[in-house]
Amino acid sequence: MVDYSKWKNIEISDDEDDTHPNIDTPSLFRWRHQARVERMAEMDQEKDEFKKKRQSFQARLIDVKERISKKEGDEEALKKELEKIEAEGKELDRIESEMIKKEKKTPWNVDTISKPGFEKTVINKKAGRKPDENLSEEEREQRMKQFVKENEKLCKQYGMLRKYDDSKRFLQEHPQLVGEETANYLVIWSINLEMEDKHELMAHVAHQCICMQYILELAKQLDVDPRACVSSFFSKIQHCQPEYRAQFESEIAGFKGRIQKRAQEKIQEAIIQAEEEERKERLGPGGLDPADVFESLPDELKACFESRDVELLQKTIAAMPVDVAKLHMKRCVDSGLWVPNAADLEGDKKDDDDDSDDAAGGKEKTDDDKSESAAKEEPIYTGVSTEDVD
Repeated sequence: MVDYSKWKNIEISDDEDDTHPNIDTPSLFRWRHQARVERMAEMDQEKDEFKKKRQSFQARLIDVKERISKKEGDEEALKKELEKIEAEGKELDRIESEMIKKEKKTPWNVDTISKPGFEKTVINKKAGRKPDENLSEEEREQRMKQFVKENEKLCKQYGMLRKYDDSKRFLQEHPQLVGEETANYLVIWSINLEMEDKHELMAHVAHQCICMQYILELAKQLDVDPRACVSSFFSKIQHCQPEYRAQFESEIAGFKGRIQKRAQEKIQEAIIQAEEEERKERLGPGGLDPADVFESLPDELKACFESRDVELLQKTIAAMPVDVAKLHMKRCVDSGLWVPNAADLEGDKKDDDDDSDDAAGGKEKTDDDKSESAAKEEPIYTGVSTEDVD
């Protein structure tokens, strides 16, 4: 059976049953409340003082018992002190019992009838976005390399997924992929696929890349960690309005167009780089390109190199003005089209059929191979020596 007696004696400051019409009721309420607050403060002070006495009693009791057990000092005196402390303990027990009875008899009031269940309110909040780190380009590149080294296989698995539910589940199982590093990796992979003419696969990876970028953008708008937006994005994209779907598809189409443009640029850059490396490899000892030099030669000299006719070359050079001949032959030597004194380098390895060419002064390169050279040991025409050509 429920005992309701504790509700019969409740002290209320604004109880008007016993107030007189000539008494200022609000002032009376304030006096009553102030008196109650003072009584409660006195009781709290008594409790604090009693607590201190109890702590002091416990400390002295433990100290005396330890001294008796260790037989430190006069044993009789210690026993008398112990009896005195135990008597104090009994008195403290009596006082505590009286305080408990007094507290039970104290009427309830608005300050003691209830207690707060919570001292603070905690609102669950999604984790905030990580602040942008002030990293240098080298540090960002190093972090990207480390991420790719650890997660490249997972990034490719995500890029190959076809269904939204599978992508959502995969990112939730591997939350480290939800970040800019994965988006950057997918961009690079898309460009490489387009350069390899794998257009359909590029289009699919581009779709997955845009999904990741949408997650990052959603996290930026909400100012939360991107990992907290994975479920929200995939739920939204699966049940979105037609306008949102059209915007999403438009973003994918624009992204694929940028990927194709960048792939073509990289292909052109690779072609130009390959041509430049090839040109550097075929440069002559003077740093000139034999192809460029050959195209700049007069038609009669071109005919000599194309026909590989050394005798015709000698006649053509002899018929030209000295300064023009020196200019063209020096450019031929600097580009490697003509190699002076080749006989000294080849020694006696040439056959008797080549002796005539050696005596004439060298061997020439043709336009077909740009690598075959002609050497000359004597002046190729009157008035110009090999030293002048060099």
